[in-house]
Amino acid sequence: MILSEKSATFRGHARSRASYAADAGAGRGRLHSEPASPTRSDFRRDCDRIIHATAFRRLAHKTQVFVFHEGDHYRTRLTHTLEVVQVARSLARVLGLDEDLAEACALAHDLGHPPFGHAGERALDYCLAHCGGFDHNAQTLAVVTRLEKRYAAFDGLNLTWETLEGLVKHNGPLIEPSGEPSAACGAKTVPLEVADYCARHDLKLDSYPSLEAQVGAIADDIAYDSHDIDDGLRAGLFSLEDLATLPLVGEVLAEVDTAHPTIEPARRASELVRRIITRMIEDVVQETRRRLLALNPKSAEDIRRAGGPMVGFSSAMASAESAVKAFLFGRMYRHERVMHIMGEAERVLRDLFARYAAETAALPPEWRHGLPDEERARLRQIADFIAGMTDRYALAEHRRLFDETPLLR
Repeated sequence: MILSEKSATFRGHARSRASYAADAGAGRGRLHSEPASPTRSDFRRDCDRIIHATAFRRLAHKTQVFVFHEGDHYRTRLTHTLEVVQVARSLARVLGLDEDLAEACALAHDLGHPPFGHAGERALDYCLAHCGGFDHNAQTLAVVTRLEKRYAAFDGLNLTWETLEGLVKHNGPLIEPSGEPSAACGAKTVPLEVADYCARHDLKLDSYPSLEAQVGAIADDIAYDSHDIDDGLRAGLFSLEDLATLPLVGEVLAEVDTAHPTIEPARRASELVRRIITRMIEDVVQETRRRLLALNPKSAEDIRRAGGPMVGFSSAMASAESAVKAFLFGRMYRHERVMHIMGEAERVLRDLFARYAAETAALPPEWRHGLPDEERARLRQIADFIAGMTDRYALAEHRRLFDETPLLR
């Protein structure tokens, strides 16, 4: 049975840090050594560096599901990220984890997403099919280790090992003990960006990440599910009555209607989303505590060697969450209106890639400078440029280079 609000397993803050939480004072450090801060922990510094990064600001103008001119109330990559941060910190607090590391993993988790959401990722993966493909998680690593150029002494943000581990392995190990790619890798080989970085700074791709990273990953799922319901309702892609057939959602909606039988539709939807988030968080806390009790870890290293994720939904909630995802896939992500716009968006990025590849003079001067002669490296650098674009900059570039540009409406 799915955990209800009445059977919540936590109230308020955890009283102390758990023995298996990450410890900023005993971490594995940074690739480039730096003096310690007298006022901030290493993980807090990671958060602050991400917030001040150029790539973080660009998230405000990158699509989550709906492109920017469809309305000001839909999620962008930035607002989605902030919602993930809120859920991640809530989970970390009650589980006795390091909230700053959980926040750092959540803040940076989407920095590698190109413009136009997953449509942009599909376009770049197509363009780089013969160069290793495109993976937004690997691109996130590229952003924080080489593409951000804010510091005199190094490229990237020089984040801690623990934050980088969380960004790369938030879905689990990328390789099996045998050395073969794991299911979490999602590819036949480890992405080139990850493999190249690990050759210099080993992120131990065969182990699970910290609980803080796992909390950031499930916070992403919770935010996606609940807030895509909210945006889908706002866009008129489905109704509350359509959702009522789903496990968890139908149960929560019935609770709302019983408690507030005359509530107006917009407030009814908001109350539904709020309660879904609460139920999911409570379920994760209860299930994670159950798994931790069975493992009885004494340190963060015990979590890495656990052989499976420690943070997760109960089986009942996992089934309900899968049903929500399946509903959103068919009724929202694959909706004719969304698919049409995203198809046009893919064409924009493919056009840009083809033009830059054929005519490097079309690139801005700072991206033409030092462009590699070797084709594979040159094409990947062009993809770096496109991946960093916002939606509106990509459209502006397309208008500059082509006679006709889709309106994406």
